[in-house]
Amino acid sequence: MSGPEHPALRVERRDAVAVWHLDDGKANALSTELIAALRIQLDAAEADPDVGAVVLHGREGRFCAGFDLGVMRGGDPAAISALVSDGGDLVRALYGAGVPVVAACTGHALAAGALVLLGCDLRIGADVDAKIGLNEVAIGMVLPDWAITIAGERLSRRHLQLAVATARVAPPRDAAAAGFLDEVVSADALLDTAIDQAAALAASLDAGAYARTVRALRTPVLDRMGEQIAADRAGGVTP
Repeated sequence: MSGPEHPALRVERRDAVAVWHLDDGKANALSTELIAALRIQLDAAEADPDVGAVVLHGREGRFCAGFDLGVMRGGDPAAISALVSDGGDLVRALYGAGVPVVAACTGHALAAGALVLLGCDLRIGADVDAKIGLNEVAIGMVLPDWAITIAGERLSRRHLQLAVATARVAPPRDAAAAGFLDEVVSADALLDTAIDQAAALAASLDAGAYARTVRALRTPVLDRMGEQIAADRAGGVTP
């Protein structure tokens, strides 16, 4: 797949599965550049008839710990707003993708990292000592409207208030109960399990029917997120 290279993103093909490995050697934070690279790879996967599914795989112990702190703590409201809106576009694109996206959650997934999980179709987590959840309120931030929309769509109603309003973070098995993950497996089995399940989806689903069904099923949420992201960009809203 073509597109600008990013040092934290390595892409490989396993037959009909495109595997995206995220590893920046640190927390796998989402920068403007990494978000752009992921969007390009997603567009390429959707355009390639030989790609039937995608796996998004983190580094050991770290799936994604949120947005780039250099920007978030940099004091530039316009830069913060742009980065958060770019993140919203990524989550929305994942949720509306015409190919199934499987997350291989290797460890911590906080804030924007947890939102990326909510955008993926199937979320498989490693059974490790990790924190997963939306911790924004605990660190003095308010989730943007688009994030509340996807949280309300994907999280268990029983856990929604605790996960969003009280910023509860949880280990993987509790995160599965809340709706951030669908399945928890041993760390050693994580990547193979995610690729196997992605391959099974690629083999069993008709690509055109899948894409049309996603549009029919998710368009109201995708449209609402799109409007909210556009409003944030226009208003320069910061968390």
